[in-house]
Amino acid sequence: MNTLYAGIGELVVSKSAQDELKTMALGSCVGVILLDPVNRIAGLVHVALPEASINPERAQRKPGSFADTAIPALLAEVRRLGWNGQSRVIIKLAGGATILDANNTFNIGKRNLLAVRKALWEHRLAPLAEETGDSISRTVVVSIATGKVRISTPGREDHYL
Repeated sequence: MNTLYAGIGELVVSKSAQDELKTMALGSCVGVILLDPVNRIAGLVHVALPEASINPERAQRKPGSFADTAIPALLAEVRRLGWNGQSRVIIKLAGGATILDANNTFNIGKRNLLAVRKALWEHRLAPLAEETGDSISRTVVVSIATGKVRISTPGREDHYL
């Protein structure tokens, strides 16, 4: 098994059955998982912030950092691997928690989720499943071979999304 890691603001894609995609410590960040079961392609992006306008240079260098640039970048990468835009894709979301913001002063998790959903809607896509919110950190592992998405959270049993 080969693990491809998506750090903060990074995205990974694969169509190799020997690969799994992984991102760790999703707090207020949002993990966007795209699965194409027909072509057996998967993509994962670790979105940190809602809008690229706050740092256009970073958006150019690391488009996965912002919801409004991450979704188009993810779609471009899965197209590069063979998704033709015609076969149905499955979208899953994880993260968007309230971490280190007990008073909800900045609402980064909620703002990230809204921005991700908006970017998906602009491409006529919507999540099929989500595990979002709360005040927990999540690690996501996507199996290319099975298409399963495993969620790990400290102090809780692993489960599938």
